Amino acid sequence: MKTLVTYMSQTGNTKKIAEAIYGELNGEKEIKPISEVKNLEGYDLAFIGFPILQFDVPPVIKNFLSANTKGKNIAIFMTHAVPEGFEAIHSWTGSYKQAAVDANIVDAFDCQGELAQPVIDMLLKGNDPKMKAFGEMGPSTKGQPDDSRVQAAKEFARKVQAKV
Repeated sequence: MKTLVTYMSQTGNTKKIAEAIYGELNGEKEIKPISEVKNLEGYDLAFIGFPILQFDVPPVIKNFLSANTKGKNIAIFMTHAVPEGFEAIHSWTGSYKQAAVDANIVDAFDCQGELAQPVIDMLLKGNDPKMKAFGEMGPSTKGQPDDSRVQAAKEFARKVQAKV
């Protein structure tokens, strides 16, 4: 089985999770940024990772999923600044399902990552009280994804590979 781990990462959070997933996979495998992937031809399974940006899946990821995942086995992994289980996260992350509607989505994983300081600064300077509150939680994300989240990503990789 040939497996691809591909990702978009701006601050290193998603790359860290991609590398953890990659390290757990057996068989023929590759890891590369999504900007270097033209299509998923030749892969039996693709792990596709990205950060949640501006409370949604990045447009470049939605476009990639729409154009390249039809009939493919894929596993999604995401990083975001809120703790897992945060109620709004499902509305932020769910749009990948519409983009990959014709794919076989084997499973999905999400975990908290560190909120970048420029984003914290922007949120704190805004007028929206909800956004300010989100910015105020920024320091609590320091060091994420931590070892427990990396271990969870490794378990996710093993579980997905066993399913395919």
